[in-house]
Amino acid sequence: IIKDVVNRNLSNIQLSAFLASCTGDALDRDEVIALTKSMINVGFKLDWGKENVFDKHCIGGLPGNRTTPLVVAIVAAAGLIIPKTSSRAITSPAGTADTMEVMTNVNLTTVGMKKVVLKEGGCLAWGGSVQLSPADDILIRVEKALDIDSEGQMIASVLSKKAAAGSTAVVIDIPVGPTAKIRSQKAAKQLSDKMVSVGKEIGLKVEVVITDGTQPVGRGIGPALEARDVLSVLRNEENAPVDLQERAIVLAGKLLEMAGKVDLGWGSKIASEILQKGIAYKKFVAICKAQGYFKEPEQAPFKYPVTAHEGGKVMEIDNRKLAKLAKLAGAPGAMTAGVLLYTPVGSTVKAGDLLYEIHAESQGELSYALSYHETQTDIITLN
Repeated sequence: IIKDVVNRNLSNIQLSAFLASCTGDALDRDEVIALTKSMINVGFKLDWGKENVFDKHCIGGLPGNRTTPLVVAIVAAAGLIIPKTSSRAITSPAGTADTMEVMTNVNLTTVGMKKVVLKEGGCLAWGGSVQLSPADDILIRVEKALDIDSEGQMIASVLSKKAAAGSTAVVIDIPVGPTAKIRSQKAAKQLSDKMVSVGKEIGLKVEVVITDGTQPVGRGIGPALEARDVLSVLRNEENAPVDLQERAIVLAGKLLEMAGKVDLGWGSKIASEILQKGIAYKKFVAICKAQGYFKEPEQAPFKYPVTAHEGGKVMEIDNRKLAKLAKLAGAPGAMTAGVLLYTPVGSTVKAGDLLYEIHAESQGELSYALSYHETQTDIITLN
């Protein structure tokens, strides 16, 4: 089937039927392993000539969780090899490739990717441009149109790309929350076990970090807004989102420990030092320039502030509705569109305080987002 997918022998209807049959828990462990191996075998596999090559991935479903650029910068600055390929958004307002494209070129060939990694130790490229798992790129396009995610397909997608990129060890972030992709600790543990098990079968060391997925990470939701968050953390700005910073430090620290660079339990401390000393920012800019250029994110010309009707404490944020609002405003296609969040869970607000701001590149897209927004009363819940 995967060979037929790559050779484009299947129609969109047949692809849709295949993906629909894979939804939920339709694929057992052996089928997921077979699917993963097939997806690796029909694409290219990079060889870095190194014993240890590192990678990371986030399961997603959490707006603004843009830790990848930070982790790559920290880990590469520490001297590890981390050739990171990322996807564009499937059902979210931004993928890592979308966010990085705001600041640099992500369309690297395999030759171009190797040049960047050999020079800087890491890269931040779009996986589709290097054709590491061509079947996955075709299937993702259909998944996006159908707005579906299959657990077995997701595991195969993630791990096939890691193996094809020549990685030997990967840390995986699984956010858990009522409106995240993974809703319970039990489901996260089951997914974690499957990831580790399938990884072992394809020669990939996998470690999983289960994180809080109850609210968006950082302030921006949408490519340019998330890019601004990334830069504020790298530059150690006073108003940088602490939650994004802390997540990146934990994940980067885990990779440093997996590499044997530091003793167990000390990874986060060393990762934090690399970030605070500005070494990670210098490495990030160097990687961007090696990929073609570095530029600052632009701002959307149309903005709409959403304020609190009454005072209270922010008790809950609906990730899915906030993400949908960002998409209706134009993200990720319109790079500066999205939502800028001012009040994370736990914030105390007064009537009239700014909760979040909707950004759009045209009045029409802003109006489209507002028409949905007017029908929603529980995007942010106050006590």
